[in-house]
Amino acid sequence: MRIKNKIVAVTGGGSGIGKAMCEAFHREGAKAVVVADLDGDRAEEVARSVNGRAFRCDVANEPDVVRVIEETEAKLGPIDLFCSNAGFMDRTSPPDDATAAPNEVWDCAWNVHVMAHVYAARALVPRMVARGGGYFLHTVSAAGLLSQIGNAVYATTKHAAIGFAEALAITHRDQGIKVSILCPQGVDTPLLPKSERGAESLDGVLSAEECAAAVVKGLEAEIFLILPHPQVAEYFRNKSVNYDKWLGGMRKLRRSLRNETEK
Repeated sequence: MRIKNKIVAVTGGGSGIGKAMCEAFHREGAKAVVVADLDGDRAEEVARSVNGRAFRCDVANEPDVVRVIEETEAKLGPIDLFCSNAGFMDRTSPPDDATAAPNEVWDCAWNVHVMAHVYAARALVPRMVARGGGYFLHTVSAAGLLSQIGNAVYATTKHAAIGFAEALAITHRDQGIKVSILCPQGVDTPLLPKSERGAESLDGVLSAEECAAAVVKGLEAEIFLILPHPQVAEYFRNKSVNYDKWLGGMRKLRRSLRNETEK
């Protein structure tokens, strides 16, 4: 897909990767860029910079997602590309206990990382199928392919996000629905403060703009798996070839990171 003359909606578009994608899509000549974010003021600011339309939207709330879609299509036209990009990171639970996060943290991550994608697809797939096709981009993470040391909630829900994206691609591709997932490691965004960077940053921290550039290229190629950090492909292959050896390596990496933190 080339973005030129397309109508694009981006959740979590007020900052980080979402903001960078909105700006990149505008530069690519999008017909309209819709910026949806929990922070309505940030959404408005980004929308002004890309001559787009802003929505305050809580993606964990299905009616909010549906409202963004319905109002966009009523006022701007059919959405060609919907980017489910909003994310949630719990950094309050102890990293050395995979069961420590309370239920409300699990619920929030599940709703933002999985159900928000379901809500958008539930509203848009029938519309897209009726008009011959459409495209979904889901911002996931390398954590969904590999894992996230010290954050079981993030790793688990990102794995589930990939599962849904695969189901969407398998079930609806013959109806014209295309799907890509974005799986970076460390990206310089508010979700990754410098004081709390760990394993996800070992291969370098990309700028949000570099990540958005990878998205544009991946969409043009219409590939399912977009990897701004190419090393992730090799790690993923290693995991599939020898799962037990890979788990051992991850345990070793965890111990190493823990020792560095304790120095």
